[in-house]
Amino acid sequence: MRRPMRWALLAVMAAPAMLTGQERPAGWELRFDQPGTPDSAVAFVTMEPGWHITTGPRVIAYEPSMNASGTYQVQTTIHLFPGAPREAFGLFIGGADLQGPDQSYTYFLIRGDGHFLIKQRQGVSTPTLHPWTKHDAIVPMGTEDPATNVLAVDVGADAIAFFINGVEVARIPGEGIQTSGIVGLRVNHQLDIHIAELFVTPTGSRE
Repeated sequence: MRRPMRWALLAVMAAPAMLTGQERPAGWELRFDQPGTPDSAVAFVTMEPGWHITTGPRVIAYEPSMNASGTYQVQTTIHLFPGAPREAFGLFIGGADLQGPDQSYTYFLIRGDGHFLIKQRQGVSTPTLHPWTKHDAIVPMGTEDPATNVLAVDVGADAIAFFINGVEVARIPGEGIQTSGIVGLRVNHQLDIHIAELFVTPTGSRE
């Protein structure tokens, strides 16, 4: 049943020149880890369903009006294609001052080798909240089919839970972590991925 999607995505991988000349999705912004990196260092285009990103250096991508506050869940579905390097990708929450010197956000990443990580960005500092950990919930990168993983962050009243393909892989106290702010995507070096969706769902007050 998923075969048409698979082959559509593989066709894009087989012909990266298809991205040339296409424009960034309207309203979206980029921020690179390395200051002074031009936007041309990444190809980020609308490609139904969702978006396609081909990176050089590490980057975050976000639409500034996609804000979340209170208790909520943010979710994304990402396809990783065979042949990718051992680099990470995923989502972030609580983004603030994303184009300034005091940029901050909390990010949740996975790698094709089946590991995940949770960190924060606080200006130039990136403290670790949960170290790289292997988990069977992650669909690892294969040799033929795209590896599809659904990442979700559930912000509750007292704790933040992190899910991969519906399985809770970590839970951390919410105290001291800025969760209100912009949500978006983070993609590291030399990756070619397709993001099928990114959305926020308010969940109401709960623990």
